[in-house]
Amino acid sequence: MTPATATGSADPDPTDDALVSAARRILDGQRYLVLASTGLDGTARVSPVYFTHHQYGSLFWVSSPAATHSANLNRDPRVSAVVFDSTLPPSQTEAVFITGTAHEVPESDLENACQVAFATVGEGAVAFTPAEVSGPAELRLYRADTATLELHVRGHHPLWGNGVDRRVRVEVQTS
Repeated sequence: MTPATATGSADPDPTDDALVSAARRILDGQRYLVLASTGLDGTARVSPVYFTHHQYGSLFWVSSPAATHSANLNRDPRVSAVVFDSTLPPSQTEAVFITGTAHEVPESDLENACQVAFATVGEGAVAFTPAEVSGPAELRLYRADTATLELHVRGHHPLWGNGVDRRVRVEVQTS
């Protein structure tokens, strides 16, 4: 049984092909996510990062270990993120919300992780090598493992709308 929303209509099946396709299209079509980590005082710290994903279950980015969000992840690996196209008008908004845990990829895993993380990078992006994200290098590779994915559904969506914008859970199977 699916949970009812505030207006009483049920959420769509999280494995619905159209719902899954929409989430995949958004994740495949965007290169930046807004990452939220938890600061020392418990407040959210948001950071835009260029990302790649592996089969929708792992998100990768490169960052300085001295960055505040990196230090936050070392202390508390819980993250939230949102991927969206900010150029769309309000009537066409779409987004994927993500929760999970994140960490710096250990040096022992970098060979494989770099191959996976940089298998496809966008125009102008760098496919880093293990040497460029380890040892004396100034950057590190980070990975977030997704726990939940939710799709932003507009209130007037023809299939899933109920009059109020909301998030609905989506289960994107990795291939």
